[in-house]
Amino acid sequence: MWGWLRWRARAIPDALWQRTLDRYPFLASLSEPERTHLRRLSGRFLAQKEFTGTERLHISDEIALAIAAQACLPLLHLDQRGRALQWYSDFVGIVVHRREVVAQRETMDHAGVVHRYSEVLAGEAMHKGPVMLNWRDVAHAGTQAGHGYNVVIHEFVHKMDMQSGQADGCPPLPPGFMGTRGAAAARRVWLATLQPAYQGFREQVIMAERFGGEPPWLNAYGATSLVEFFAVTCEAYFVNRARFEQELPALVPLYDAFFNRGGPLPA
Repeated sequence: MWGWLRWRARAIPDALWQRTLDRYPFLASLSEPERTHLRRLSGRFLAQKEFTGTERLHISDEIALAIAAQACLPLLHLDQRGRALQWYSDFVGIVVHRREVVAQRETMDHAGVVHRYSEVLAGEAMHKGPVMLNWRDVAHAGTQAGHGYNVVIHEFVHKMDMQSGQADGCPPLPPGFMGTRGAAAARRVWLATLQPAYQGFREQVIMAERFGGEPPWLNAYGATSLVEFFAVTCEAYFVNRARFEQELPALVPLYDAFFNRGGPLPA
């Protein structure tokens, strides 16, 4: 049995928690009440999930907690009545590879022609299925925060987006979101802000790739779809808020409202 199974139902050991904070400055920079609640939430996460390492990767306490703490960061202010982990209720398994993996894909175009290709994956979230991550990127998330990159947050935000079905870039929004009445009105407000930001980002990526323009700060993968733009921007929102506010100011109030930034933390 892996080490994390021995203590996952108990409090996270002090030394292990401190090593995790030291490794990821964006966690250490949280307020004391936020860190306390993140620790508690991470323990509950570990009690509900099962980890599998591939290529003889041993899932140590450090690996399990590193993933748990980053996965729970988007839920930090959404834990009213202890229900935050319902956002991740559609799966149990987390598969961890040593590094990025190559997946074989197959698509059919409008003419019925099948196209096969290879895709390099840093992670993947499957609808009503497991989450796949690679430990190399997870381990280096502290240094990669300068680029607004975080594979754990990316994949777990996809899971939040999938709570209402297939991911579409608009997760289920809370009642009264930003003063709206009804789910349809909330969705219109969400898309009215996110869509223009996505189009602007996409144009910046096109200008950089085709005409040698200034490349965007964030991962160009966010230009592939609104779904990926939502996940990519959420990475930066949580790990490098100062730069995020400079680059995408229109999204700050939208994400603050959805992730309930500044909302009460339970005792």
